[in-house]
Amino acid sequence: MSPAELKLPGFRFHPTEEELINFYLKRIIDDNKLDSNIIGFLNIYLSDPWELPGLAKLGEREREWYFFVPINRKHGPKGKPNRTTRNGFWKATGSDRPIRSYLDPKKIIGLKKTLVFYGGRAPKGSRTDWVMNEYRLPDEHKDHDIVLCKVYRKATSFKELEQRATVEEDTAKTYMPTRHESQDILGSLESSKNDMYFKSCEEENYHTTLTLPQLSGSNAFVEPSKFSIDSLSSPLWTELQNAGQDFWSLSSLS
Repeated sequence: MSPAELKLPGFRFHPTEEELINFYLKRIIDDNKLDSNIIGFLNIYLSDPWELPGLAKLGEREREWYFFVPINRKHGPKGKPNRTTRNGFWKATGSDRPIRSYLDPKKIIGLKKTLVFYGGRAPKGSRTDWVMNEYRLPDEHKDHDIVLCKVYRKATSFKELEQRATVEEDTAKTYMPTRHESQDILGSLESSKNDMYFKSCEEENYHTTLTLPQLSGSNAFVEPSKFSIDSLSSPLWTELQNAGQDFWSLSSLS
């Protein structure tokens, strides 16, 4: 029964690199059957990395996923491995690192290659946080084109999270206008305030009425109840203005 079927709380498959090479990979290459069904065979390059958790024996809840992978070479048995997927490619970072025996540090039991997944097509591409460790036996076992791959997502460091938070905070800040822009804004507000004040005064004066004093005796005349400034624009007022101008013109000539 596999660990995925047992569903034991707290169970984690976390072997050492020496265990991966000596117990799992070497036994598969030597045609020795494994009693457990934890690592399956899969050509991982037919899928993108985010699809691999669902294809692993341990299921999607794990943080690391293991696969026995046949090496897919570009140009025949001696060609370079083809690590291209549908939407990207795996790119090696640095040289292979030797894995040494814990009991005999001078003995090299395998080699480890670290690769990072890039979206797009080589040589360009956008780097992602998907990482793969590829384990293989030493060079004397080149005839066996099977490797053991561990795929996982790189953990984001606390420093990187702080940097992202700082960038987001700076982006979200309210835009601060320059000195000249601030003066223009204040001038516009002051102008609008003055316009509103004069408009209010005009509306108040428009409705203002004038009351003439009462006359007694023979010179009394009927006073209009209200005198509005609107009457200044009447035809009668225009004629009176013209007559006054003519009178002053004649006076000046004489």
